[in-house]
Amino acid sequence: MNKLKFALIGCGRISKKHIEVLTKHLTDKTELVAVSDPQGNRAEKVGKKIGIPFYKSYDDMFSEHPEIDVVNILTESGNHAKYTIDIVKKFKKHVVVEKPMALTLEDADEMIRTCDEAGVKLFVVKQNRYNLPVMKLHEALEKGNFGKLVMGTVRVRWCRPQKYYDQDEWRGTWAMDGGVFANQASHHIDLLEWMLGEPVSVFAKSRTALVDIETEDTGVAVIKFANGAIGVVEATTATRPKDLEGSLSILGEKGSVVIEGFAVNEMKTWNFENQNDAEMKKIVDNFKENPENVYGFGHIRYLDNVCESLLHNKKALVDGLEGRKSLELINAIYESIETGKEVFLRFQPNKCKLGRI
Repeated sequence: MNKLKFALIGCGRISKKHIEVLTKHLTDKTELVAVSDPQGNRAEKVGKKIGIPFYKSYDDMFSEHPEIDVVNILTESGNHAKYTIDIVKKFKKHVVVEKPMALTLEDADEMIRTCDEAGVKLFVVKQNRYNLPVMKLHEALEKGNFGKLVMGTVRVRWCRPQKYYDQDEWRGTWAMDGGVFANQASHHIDLLEWMLGEPVSVFAKSRTALVDIETEDTGVAVIKFANGAIGVVEATTATRPKDLEGSLSILGEKGSVVIEGFAVNEMKTWNFENQNDAEMKKIVDNFKENPENVYGFGHIRYLDNVCESLLHNKKALVDGLEGRKSLELINAIYESIETGKEVFLRFQPNKCKLGRI
């Protein structure tokens, strides 16, 4: 197999990044065969622009193109599980699904089980893990440079006005989207868990501050980790008048690292007791910022990892089981919000509204 043949389901905003990667950056490994979208005019617009077949029905797309190897599911979050399970059962294709992989743990488990039974691979997009400063931070953690971990914090201070939620009727709903924790902050929660390891419990509060939606636009969560570290998630889409930051900081007994920028992409602080000032300044300078296109950079690296996993049987950075970890923590955050209590993982959601209303 020289090239993997890809197809897209969902031609909304994020599809532009997938199309760019598949048609411009990974052309030695990939070929974009077709696109589809339940809103047929979206697929038509994209298909005509890049000169490939387009469909309203993905059943028609797969029937016309049995050569497809991989399908990227880029629809609203609430349909990720339904489309994944249906496509894998009918057509046995490998699946790349955007975050979050599903809204409920039951759906995530069924996605994993269905893919395993069909002998296909499931990949969950967590492209911010490939940000250059983030990779350097994770390397330092793996080497034990921090010593005993003390605290990790993520801050998502973004602006999403009412017109953003009004673009599509599913935005800001429990059934199809979730709020800032499930949507905008899901990448950051994944990063915090990737850095600090297994969460033990979480206590969270939220509110809907500035927009008219079902779900929250603002919230905080405090997480206890198995290694003793405390994690803090501060997330809001009620920053005004524009985006402020998406940041990550890790504090340990032997060092501190802070990554800032719009999308956890700018090394701000790199301080370790066993490194001299010149060494630390060099790291800050070298890993200060991703390439200019930070929004798409991680997708290139992520989808390349997908290709390497399928073509050469290399380990996937985020498969279904890995993607499920942050989803469970997000569900626990919502469970805590609804019950007003600390929630201990592993747990069975009871009051969590995500994907259930």
